[in-house]
Amino acid sequence: MTVFQSAWNAQGNVAVQRRDAMLARIAALRALEARAAQASAKSKPVFDKRGQLLPRERVALLLDPGAPWLPLCSLAGFMQDHKDPVLSVPGGGIVAGMGFIEGARCMVVASDSGIEAGAMQAMGLEKILRVQEIALQNKLPFIHLVESAGANLMRYRVEGFVHGGALFRNLARLSAAGIPVITVQHGSGTAGGAYMPGLSDVVIMVRNRSRAFLAGPPLLMAATGEVATEEELGGAEMHTSVSGLGEQLAEDDRQALGLARQVVARTSWSNRPSALSGPAQAAMDSVANGPLFPADELLGLMAGDLRQPVDMHEVIVRLVDGSDFLSFKALYGAATVCVQAAIGGHAVGIISNNGPIDVAGANKATHFIQMMCQLGHPIIYLQNTTGYMVGKDAEQGGMIKHGSKMIQAVTNATVPQITIQCGASFGAGNYGMCGRGYAPRFLFSWPSAKTAVMGGEQAARTMQIVTEAAMVRKGIPVDAAQSQAQFDKIVAVFEAQADAFYTSGLLLDDGVIDPRDTRAVLAFCLAMCAEAETRQLRPMQFGVARM
Repeated sequence: MTVFQSAWNAQGNVAVQRRDAMLARIAALRALEARAAQASAKSKPVFDKRGQLLPRERVALLLDPGAPWLPLCSLAGFMQDHKDPVLSVPGGGIVAGMGFIEGARCMVVASDSGIEAGAMQAMGLEKILRVQEIALQNKLPFIHLVESAGANLMRYRVEGFVHGGALFRNLARLSAAGIPVITVQHGSGTAGGAYMPGLSDVVIMVRNRSRAFLAGPPLLMAATGEVATEEELGGAEMHTSVSGLGEQLAEDDRQALGLARQVVARTSWSNRPSALSGPAQAAMDSVANGPLFPADELLGLMAGDLRQPVDMHEVIVRLVDGSDFLSFKALYGAATVCVQAAIGGHAVGIISNNGPIDVAGANKATHFIQMMCQLGHPIIYLQNTTGYMVGKDAEQGGMIKHGSKMIQAVTNATVPQITIQCGASFGAGNYGMCGRGYAPRFLFSWPSAKTAVMGGEQAARTMQIVTEAAMVRKGIPVDAAQSQAQFDKIVAVFEAQADAFYTSGLLLDDGVIDPRDTRAVLAFCLAMCAEAETRQLRPMQFGVARM
């Protein structure tokens, strides 16, 4: 067993200051997440009057009590619906996450119908497309709690209509792959929204509440002049007794969710041997063989401005089983950290950064990635890099070609890759460390993370040098005040867009997490990847067609 001698003073002034800053960011994160729940809860009197449950109440009743629940993309749409961060309501109008139903690990998606009647938001569409891909890649039953007013015609965008077709395509892909698609129709599904139950394997409807039609009464009258009631066109009783769109008729939301749990149980999805090594086993492993250092110390490691170096070994020993790891080429390309370890009993390779990635570091990481693929061990990237090394020596040493080898290895790795953005994720370092563009299985950010093509000050200084050089060539005197104003403006733009909350609002990650939860999140995802690896699906040429 490798005994790591920590040099970090977790009780020192620096650690305390960083901890306070991180706690402030976590509090801001929780406040943003609560904002969406509070906005939805304002509709509770209306829901109560209709005898309905709020969306988050539905999700809670659907899930196994006390089982792990990992929410996804909770900041989706932040500062995209409204440029003022105080007025923006994150979440994209969708509640989504991974949890357990009757012991089966599932992807659960619910329309947040307490906000704008569940109308589809632009980033809400992107969010649901992302979680559908996660469900497909990880072989997760897809459970959809639907109550949506459809597209918001007052904010209609043609590209949203066109790209929205992928939502239905993904439902067909899931079903054809042999992955159950189950819909509980709590309320309306109009026009394109009617294809959500239409493309599901099992549909549960609620009497007097569920609606599904290609054209509601107003559109029907406008288009054809025909007059019909909502029940005649698309009510729950009609669809479960006449059209055959629905399989189960429930009297209210609670019964519908109970039926959904029964349907999941009947899939036998949790009765496979792989389920025995699921969350319960991972939890036991975590307790029995947890890190020797408290997770709370992760709060004080990262500097708020990311200028001060951090030994990422200090992060690693607070995440891995027994704080035990085996370094790979520790003295070669030392700024690139490669270690073998285990998390929740799952063997992993970990790659991180104690500085820029140089030629030796790129070659080392490439070798390590290939070795992990040979062993079949998932790779975890703990991003904290300003990018690849620049300068005459680096260029002459072949930095471009060696960095490209690393990027090729990341792109074509045959094992699951999971990325945690802890600190800086700048330049091509974002690519080489498996950023969003390289399709990691999961990517989460710490509140301290910053993502950009380069640091704000570096970008501003670059433009300042270029601008002033051009003015000198033209014989124009340099205005120091104007130059500084341009510098400050560029820094502000870069800093605003690099912020983890902003990038998460654009779905450039799968969620911002409390650093203390990192080990649990990784163990959850690793267990899921292991289950997916062993689960045998029964793919079909087409998805289940409704009869």
